[in-house]
Amino acid sequence: MRTVLIIDDNPSVGEALSLLLSLHDIRPLVALTPEEGLEMLGRDPVDVVIQDMNFTADTTSGEEGVELFRAIRERHADLPVILLTAWTHLETAVELVKAGAADYLAKPWDDAKLLATVENLLELSETTREVNRTRQERRKRRDALQRKYNLDGLIFASEAMARTLDLACQVARSDVPVLITGPNGAGKERIAAIVHANSEVRSGAFVAVNCGALPGELIEAELFGAEAGAYTGANKAREGRFELADGGTLFLDEIGNLPLPGQMKLLRVLETGQFERLGSGRTRKVKVRVLSATNADLKAMIRAGTFREDLYYRLNVIEVNLPPLSERIDDILPLAEFFLAGRAELSDAARDALLTYSWPGNVRELKNAIERAALLAGSGPITPEQLNLPQHAGAAVSVRNLDEPSREVVETALHKADGVVSRAAQSLGLSRQALYRRMERYGLIAQA
Repeated sequence: MRTVLIIDDNPSVGEALSLLLSLHDIRPLVALTPEEGLEMLGRDPVDVVIQDMNFTADTTSGEEGVELFRAIRERHADLPVILLTAWTHLETAVELVKAGAADYLAKPWDDAKLLATVENLLELSETTREVNRTRQERRKRRDALQRKYNLDGLIFASEAMARTLDLACQVARSDVPVLITGPNGAGKERIAAIVHANSEVRSGAFVAVNCGALPGELIEAELFGAEAGAYTGANKAREGRFELADGGTLFLDEIGNLPLPGQMKLLRVLETGQFERLGSGRTRKVKVRVLSATNADLKAMIRAGTFREDLYYRLNVIEVNLPPLSERIDDILPLAEFFLAGRAELSDAARDALLTYSWPGNVRELKNAIERAALLAGSGPITPEQLNLPQHAGAAVSVRNLDEPSREVVETALHKADGVVSRAAQSLGLSRQALYRRMERYGLIAQA
């Protein structure tokens, strides 16, 4: 039952407000003193408080109302409080609204306005509880993942990353090849390292090779090794990555860049565990867990004849998709704080800029931006200008109109404010009513 606590030393006020609220299916509670009101708050579940500003007949300072509001705020930080004030208390009420009060209404109040304000705040209270429940559920899931698996110190807070990690860790103990897909800079190698850390071969080596960073003529030698004289400059025999990873994991990044001859040899190793070094007729045998990654459309490459279909199905027994940072908004600020490592602080405007930029370069771009800003900030907080994010169309930047924050920005602001709607509205530069309208528009208001 939706419940409103009325704290006013005038019994007629309590009676009038109780009748108004009861007619609209809102349960009223009435306290005649601040002490009684605080006691009831500690005993009964309350969604909104309506409090008077003056409780002493011989003074009109409103000091008692200020003390009551501060006591409520200290004990129930996210509880919406409406102030009932005479004109003599107006300036004090405005100051308390700046300090976190939900609203103020002058006596005598307008029934329609008071009721609309209460209804809005009741729905916001429900939304706040829902945000808190969601946040607690996500935190429990993250904690469970961290207790169950070795996540290699990965920083994350988003549900999207939790799902990716859950799948990666579930398949880690099998011996099947895993294909990790996702955009450049998103952290595919970190996911591969986590798969290795939770695998049966975690005591073996984790060997990574970027197939896109080597000239085509050297990739085969890099993977399979070469005998002395096998190619120009090969002065002595060398082990390939497969030999180095024997008994462990080999991670092949940018697998789409592997030339067709190398693809054929890789397929043979996956099928038989056997290969020959370049320039050698001796067959060698290894046992290696193979993980691969790509940001390319391998199916399109198969249709174009540049990637072997049989190799694709060998590599892609399980696919783990890593979403771009733009789809993991909850990860942005934790990652930024991690990259800062206490060297500087982010201003509110910088946080907003980080959350509204679409990060085409993903985590790698975020790290570079934070490193650069930390050097420029000196002893002061980091500003949006020091982040130096692109501000032109085509750079995939979203310059936010404060009147029209996106659904993701609203959700993130609520999470960042720990579900306290007044703080979220302040961080977005909106009034509580304006934030409520946007939450309603985005479907973030729980229907009564």
